[in-house]
Amino acid sequence: MDKNPFKRRRAEFMALMGEGVAVIPTAPVHNRNGDVDFLFRPDSDFYYLTHFPEPEAVAVLIPGRPQGEFLLFCRERDLDKEQWEGSHAGQEGAVATYGADDSFPIDDIDDILPGLLENRQRVYYSMGRHSEFDGRVLDWVNEVRSKSRAGVTAPGEFVDPNYLLHEMRLVKRPEEIALMRRAATVAGEGHLRAIRACAPGLREYELEAELLYAFRKGGSEYPSYPPIVASGANACTLHYTANNAPLKAGALVLIDAGCEIDGYASDITRTFPVGPRFSSEQRALYDIVLAAHKAAVAHIGPGQEWPNAHEAAVKVLTQGLVDLKLLEGSVDGLIESGGYKRFYMHRTGHWLGLDVHDVGDYRVADMPRVLEPGMVTTVEPGLYIKAADDIPKAFRNIGIRIEDDVLVTKTDYEILSHAVPRRAEDIEALRAECL
Repeated sequence: MDKNPFKRRRAEFMALMGEGVAVIPTAPVHNRNGDVDFLFRPDSDFYYLTHFPEPEAVAVLIPGRPQGEFLLFCRERDLDKEQWEGSHAGQEGAVATYGADDSFPIDDIDDILPGLLENRQRVYYSMGRHSEFDGRVLDWVNEVRSKSRAGVTAPGEFVDPNYLLHEMRLVKRPEEIALMRRAATVAGEGHLRAIRACAPGLREYELEAELLYAFRKGGSEYPSYPPIVASGANACTLHYTANNAPLKAGALVLIDAGCEIDGYASDITRTFPVGPRFSSEQRALYDIVLAAHKAAVAHIGPGQEWPNAHEAAVKVLTQGLVDLKLLEGSVDGLIESGGYKRFYMHRTGHWLGLDVHDVGDYRVADMPRVLEPGMVTTVEPGLYIKAADDIPKAFRNIGIRIEDDVLVTKTDYEILSHAVPRRAEDIEALRAECL
């Protein structure tokens, strides 16, 4: 493992901190049932700075400390436990493999950490994020306060490190972009498998199985989120995850699924027919969404303001709905009144990175965020036409979304998920290969 990227990130973060101590725990382990836990995933901020994958760990960063600035509390080696759980890094591995200047057993943190807080002005800690850990941090500070008569000064300020860390995480470095390209490629393979496997009579979860097979085979440990495999009317529910309905001839299938590679997420959505072709009404709606996708992507690039892509997509979608007589009124009036939201109720994208809805403000100083090279966003326009008396029958219960992962480059953009076709004719050609 190359330790240098994480060393650089810690150095950058500590330069922004100035005086103080940062205490950054990883995520807790969550029980699933009985004596079985959910698969563990590290806290994203913790992982961004340490790359340490084990539970029960706390990173402590102390800028300017002569004995070492990066301390890692983690589990000790225990051969009996390792017989059941696999090997642990232990204190030696924390230093040799993960670049800690020093490491201590996690069971000793209550004895050691208060001393690290002595005579420090502030503590950088995200209060409320891991509620069970909050009380321990307060106890450590209070322990230092109890030594005031001995001339020991306790930190007088808590500072949330999220703003500093999340601004760093928003702009991806080359090694992060490489992982996100791979995550998009592996997720794309899953989508292609699902599109090829689709046939009337199968159930949605059978397509989900194709996705999960490709993700794991491609080296992903986890999906980025529970996959959405929604056919027919189910596609009008934005976060449908039951994935158990039968696939019916004449319906569409919307698959929204991505995977993680070394923590970095992909997020791709494609919509395709269960049969060989779109119906004329399905195709009309699909082409509107595809045109909105194209218009939105054209507004991804350095110097563009964050809302531009959404506004461009909304304009195209609203015009298309008016042209199909699914909405009445002027395009500008429907946008101003929000009338289009009956059929398009979400934003056109979100940041992507270590979290599928990644960190970073969308507005800065009450102004829209300006896109910079290294930012990664999704572009995901859609239309969701639920059954209603005023909707022609041929348009009822159609849900369509087209989503890609888009990197802002120095001069333009790069669609990381480009390998999965978007054009209706290309999707139909892919469906024809397997029917």
